[in-house]
Amino acid sequence: MLKNKVAVIYGAGGAIGSAVAGAFAREGAKLFLTGRHRAPVEAVAKEIVSASGSAEAAEVDALDEQAIDKHLQSVIDKAGRVDISFNAVGIPGTKILGVPLVELDVEQFSLPIATYATSYFLIARLAARRMVANKSGVIMTATTQHSRVGIPLSGGYGPAMAAEEALTRVLSAELAPQGIRVVGLRPQAIPETGTLKEAFEIRAKVSGMTWEQFQELLASKTHTRRLMTLEEMANVAVFMASDKASGMTGTTVNLTMGSLDD
Repeated sequence: MLKNKVAVIYGAGGAIGSAVAGAFAREGAKLFLTGRHRAPVEAVAKEIVSASGSAEAAEVDALDEQAIDKHLQSVIDKAGRVDISFNAVGIPGTKILGVPLVELDVEQFSLPIATYATSYFLIARLAARRMVANKSGVIMTATTQHSRVGIPLSGGYGPAMAAEEALTRVLSAELAPQGIRVVGLRPQAIPETGTLKEAFEIRAKVSGMTWEQFQELLASKTHTRRLMTLEEMANVAVFMASDKASGMTGTTVNLTMGSLDD
């Protein structure tokens, strides 16, 4: 579905970024993987190459405009264009979760909002500047249901996710007339991700529940009575990035397994 597509993935060393990278590679995309730390990104790239895929790794700070711009130019120089930009950038939850809002200092509250919104803005803006020339491209991001649901002890994380989804809509309104689609993915909870494990550790301190009990609690809120897998999310990412989804833009796909009504 992505044969001959050139895709740049930010945060490719994380659980979501690496899963999307693998799925994109299996569908024929040529990958340029980035992350703030090179080692985990390099490991993902080597795994893809060993499976006969195409992937290059680079160390890029998604909050550094010049670094993003320089890397994108190198992609253009090597591949000739950018077809897909996928944002899977994340930050550790230990600095942003677990503190009641009335006790939260402003820096701690602002950290996720500034990090997630700014990195997505820079990634999208710089990718769009390259895509406009070809009148085509797909800009994507991953959020969570915190954007739509009030979840205790999540600090500024919810507002940060809501900001990304709002930016998706605004970007699409401006870029769709130029052939560029902008879409998001909103999974509910994926056990393989570090983010969910961090949320569990906070909940466990309060309730004493086990990891299995925590997953069962989350799963009970879904229609399927189970949680989503990374593979399922990555498969949807492939479809949304492909020409098969040409009619979808300015929206965030609800992957909450029915736990969140749209």
